[in-house]
Amino acid sequence: MDFILFIILVILLGLTIYFRFFHTPKYLTPLTQEDFIKGYRKAQLIDVREPREFDGGHILGARNIPMSQLRQRLNEIRKDQPVYLYCQSGSRCKQAAQTLKKKHGVESLYHLKGGFKKWSGKIKKKQR
Repeated sequence: MDFILFIILVILLGLTIYFRFFHTPKYLTPLTQEDFIKGYRKAQLIDVREPREFDGGHILGARNIPMSQLRQRLNEIRKDQPVYLYCQSGSRCKQAAQTLKKKHGVESLYHLKGGFKKWSGKIKKKQR
């Protein structure tokens, strides 16, 4: 009996990890850097990393709305324009997209596949 319970817990843990880190919801479209570059100038470009990460370097034209502040700042995001999201690796984008879709009704959601760590385009750093 203990072994069966252990197997069930391992399966549940595996599913949780899969859906948290690897599964992309249907309403969030992953884009390669090339496709991201083609569309982000006509969209709302939002960096959901924390301010310290953003200040260390971000995509030119991005607004910093950290995941930790997103619920309080939903009114800064227009529902009638596409939203292009990025974070360091991609996992926070999935959380942000879920919040934007369910709490704010945003329909056009895209994210940079691989996140900022894979970005090789132009960046801007905050001057110190």
